[in-house]
Amino acid sequence: MSQHSGTRVLRYTAFSADPEGGNPAGVVLDASGLDDAAMLAVAAELGYSESAFLTGRTEPAEERPGDELPGGERPSAVRGYTIRYFSPKAEVPFCGHATVATALALAERDGPGDLVFSTRAGTVPVTVTREGGELRATLTSVEPDVTEIAPDDLAEALAALDWPAGDLDPALPPRIAYAGARHLVLAAATRERLAELDYDFARLEALMHRLDLTTLQLVWRASPAVFHVRDPFPVGGVVEDPATGAAAAAFGAYLRALGLVPDTAVLTLHQGEDMGRPGTLTVELRAGDARVRVSGTGTRIEA
Repeated sequence: MSQHSGTRVLRYTAFSADPEGGNPAGVVLDASGLDDAAMLAVAAELGYSESAFLTGRTEPAEERPGDELPGGERPSAVRGYTIRYFSPKAEVPFCGHATVATALALAERDGPGDLVFSTRAGTVPVTVTREGGELRATLTSVEPDVTEIAPDDLAEALAALDWPAGDLDPALPPRIAYAGARHLVLAAATRERLAELDYDFARLEALMHRLDLTTLQLVWRASPAVFHVRDPFPVGGVVEDPATGAAAAAFGAYLRALGLVPDTAVLTLHQGEDMGRPGTLTVELRAGDARVRVSGTGTRIEA
């Protein structure tokens, strides 16, 4: 925990039980007294890819994640909050890892159970359970959408990455996928191609602003249900995001939309290994439900 101009800021990592793994996020559980400039200043000073700010309580009404706690128990009430997310450079509509971090912080304070976050992208239910000694958070995305990318825009993205078109996996075609934020999905044909990330920061940032992209979701398929992923994030002011929940949700929607996985599937995404911050994201697809569930562990980072 640290203080930024009198604001109590917690630090958590998401998608890893090791403080040195996963994706760190700042969490402010009471940001009701902060304006936009103050929240941006906190995020910029922390320097994490995103920080989350709870700006008030909400009445979640009938919104529920639909997931029972172990033993079939349900908490007595769903706790609702308005949440906002800031990178060091700008506000973003939704951030998966900061959502998980915030849910874990609330669970440590108030106990596990159901939460509902009101985000700029829509309503995001989260269930926190305790498995053994670990807390685990599962978020349910907003309705996703998957669209094609114009050939010229794809060519510009590849040029900014310095990726030859021949290094792409033809079985996973490029698409723009949304599940709270927009991500360009590009699949590498080899693990080596994914590992060699050295891109033109300004050029990629300019394209991403023009296409309203939050990250690029760069993937390599290790097996039918296991992927290695990386997420350049120049629009957020950082070279790479270590574990990206929003992109994981969008990627699950992408795989289903293209018929690359069954309607019901559980996928494992490994991210952060090439940065020295390994993390694991679990993506669940359910038949009859367009939304995507993303889950992971996390832990407090001591200041």
